[in-house]
Parts: sequence; structure tokens; C-alpha cells
Amino acid sequence: MDVLYFAWVRERIGLPREKLDTSAQTVSDLVDELVAREDRYAMAFADRSALRVALDQELSDFDAKLDGVREVAFFPPMTGG
Repeated sequence: MDVLYFAWVRERIGLPREKLDTSAQTVSDLVDELVAREDRYAMAFADRSALRVALDQELSDFDAKLDGVREVAFFPPMTGG
């Protein structure tokens, strides 16, 4: 699956995207796997309430299942006018 990082999430991890093989069942499980990899992921995901997630370009939540998902994107909350 493709995992995309935007804004300060990308800055903390140091990558805009990566391709992962994962056994994670939910977004939260995926984040747990990433956090266990390296400190930079732990730093980026330290406050999950400060992050949003999209699955295949649709807003979702951290409890969402990853069955059949091809793309996961993490980003801070958006503001606009």
C-alpha cells in the first residue's frame, strides 16, 4: 500500500510517501507499526488527535479497516475560507 505524508508529518518523517507491506488491520494498527520502526515516526504520530487520515482519498478515522485500501494519507487538520 502507498502511504503519503503531508505538511509537518512529512517534515518529521522525512519522506513524502513510501510503499509498505503491512499486516495492519486498521489505520491505528498501521500507525502502531510505523511508530515501532523509528523515532521519527514516533515523533510524527505522538499526538494522533492532531492528525487526519484519508483512505483512497476519502476522509476516514483511525479505527477504519484497511481491507482493500491502496492508499493511506496522513495530514494535519485543514483550515480554509
